[in-house]
Amino acid sequence: MRYKISGKNIEVTPGLKDAVQEKIGKLERYFNQDTEANITLSVEKGRQKIEVTIPVKGHIIRAEQESSDMYVSIDLVEEIIERQLKKYKTKLIDKKQSALSFSEAFLQEEMEAPDEEIKIMKVKRFGMKPMDPEEACIQMELLGHAFYVFLNADTDEVNVVYKRKNNTYGLIEPEF
Repeated sequence: MRYKISGKNIEVTPGLKDAVQEKIGKLERYFNQDTEANITLSVEKGRQKIEVTIPVKGHIIRAEQESSDMYVSIDLVEEIIERQLKKYKTKLIDKKQSALSFSEAFLQEEMEAPDEEIKIMKVKRFGMKPMDPEEACIQMELLGHAFYVFLNADTDEVNVVYKRKNNTYGLIEPEF
């Protein structure tokens, strides 16, 4: 596994780099050696935050964690990613999907099934009128939702706007 470690409002010291590689390195057994992990360490208002993004064949494994201590954040984010991988592995096996980004040893490894089974309890259907992303953000705010699915009037594609933790907005556009 390859690491791309960067810092935002923090200098990535050799000690921090070693701690990240040691902790995230525990996940190496799950991936092929050419898999790249993008890790960003940041400090915002005294909070020590780590974001880990690992792209794997059409999906992204992503987790972020913040605390008052960067080393604690690193420990916590590793646990979150490992939990996500166990759920993802179960899904891969259940759906018999290809898993080229994962090592053969990981796929063969016996693992306890996650406690939570995914069940879709409700299906919601609605009409989508074309609108621009700004109008979609206003609609999302009016509804009190964290995200809003809409038909982009400019591109004629289905997009999603979402509210981020820092009260900014994000836009998801499909890429085919």
